Amino acid sequence: MSTLTDRPRPSGREEQASSGRWWALVVLALAQLMVVLDATIVNIALPTAQADLGFDDAGRQWVVTGYALAFGSLLLLGGRLSDFFGRKRMFVIGLIGFALASALGGAAQNLEVLIFARALQGAFGAALAPAALSLLSTTFTEPIERGKAFGIFGAISGAGGGIGLLLGGVLTEYVSWRWCLYVNLVIAAIAVIGAFVKLKDEPIPAHGRIDIPGMITAVAGLVALVYGLANAETDGWTDVMTLGPIVAGLVILVIFVLIERRVEHPLLPMRVILDRNRGGSYASIAIAGAGMFGIFLFLTYYLTAILQFTPVQTGLAFLPMLGSVMLTATTAGTILTPKIGPRPLVPAGALIATVGMVFLTQLELDSTYVSGVLPGLIIIGLGLGLVFAPTQNAATSGVEHSDAGVASAMINTVQQIGGSIGTAVLSSFAASAASDYMVGKEPTAQLALQAQLESYHTVFWWSAGFFLLAAIVAAVLFRTGPLDVDPDAPPAMAH
Repeated sequence: MSTLTDRPRPSGREEQASSGRWWALVVLALAQLMVVLDATIVNIALPTAQADLGFDDAGRQWVVTGYALAFGSLLLLGGRLSDFFGRKRMFVIGLIGFALASALGGAAQNLEVLIFARALQGAFGAALAPAALSLLSTTFTEPIERGKAFGIFGAISGAGGGIGLLLGGVLTEYVSWRWCLYVNLVIAAIAVIGAFVKLKDEPIPAHGRIDIPGMITAVAGLVALVYGLANAETDGWTDVMTLGPIVAGLVILVIFVLIERRVEHPLLPMRVILDRNRGGSYASIAIAGAGMFGIFLFLTYYLTAILQFTPVQTGLAFLPMLGSVMLTATTAGTILTPKIGPRPLVPAGALIATVGMVFLTQLELDSTYVSGVLPGLIIIGLGLGLVFAPTQNAATSGVEHSDAGVASAMINTVQQIGGSIGTAVLSSFAASAASDYMVGKEPTAQLALQAQLESYHTVFWWSAGFFLLAAIVAAVLFRTGPLDVDPDAPPAMAH
């Protein structure tokens, strides 16, 4: 019978390599946190920035839309460039560019500069996000380690929005709205140093030309689609500035797919998305991303408008959800995903999130945070943790290393598109529910609050529907069993 002393111990070099991989994860997670929290941290700062710089609500919309347009439309190109020119190189370029764009936005003295800075943030974020995820995928190739790494990375992806709410509230209330942008300089500086010390590129393989027709149609189609969805929130679904860009975007994206099926070196090889596990991952995260906006956006409205929470209190209110996200994401990633794969986990997580959203539909004007909001947040967080870690793992599992960048870009692209759809759809449903409630009634302050509450209920029901749909799609598309990984692939990134 063998004893513990009989088992071969890892050599010093193996232990050093393993330690290097986990330090690489810290660097990559820090960069992911910066990109994810930026989606909500700036939203908290916007009302104060609007008062300081003196722009109208239409301008405020463009501060959000400018980032979304650049980020969503350039992700596929950013992912492919990281495959072509090196992931570490694109990662560092993305970090430095994102930080400089953040500094420009923080120093902005007018709306035009702020919008330009936000668009630059989106462009460099589109280089950074897929590079980070593809580095993670090619660094952690052994199933157990990979599960742990993606569990931590998925927890940060799920919790980043809530961290942004808290950090944005603290900085806006106690320092300045400008520090909601300047804080990226600190995060990026640490990550850049870590990248040079702990990340190492794989050799860049030989590749063909960049797919110019694919690049043009992908960017044009995604810009038109995101722009139309952004207009839907303010102009309504029947306006020509909504329908026109959405229809044009969908047509251009169909042309993009036809091009990709014919060119020798496509921007997005069809083999990346036609795999059932990766396709299931992209579809699930897009639908769940639409539902998530019901949590972060409209629950924030409830906390501030109905419960009269300050920005800091609002951020603190989301912390229990972040804890439950991290609990299930790390558990699912470390223990469950390597053994049973995503098929049981993602549908279960989406169903749990559905239950949490239904719980929030019971909120009333006199509900309290502890009895009314907190249980729903914890339940939703437990569900989202089971969704994010396995889907991000599946999005890059079994993919050729030469396609890791574009496969990583797809998970960010679909999440961005899903979020844009969710924002537009849920905002329009909320506005309709509030106006319908007021029809034929004498307007009073109490009635206006009740109309707001009705709009939140409508959104929470629709978000529950999105999560339920995500559960069904995941159950149908994912394959049964552990994910396809290549345990013999060299973990060449970290040292």
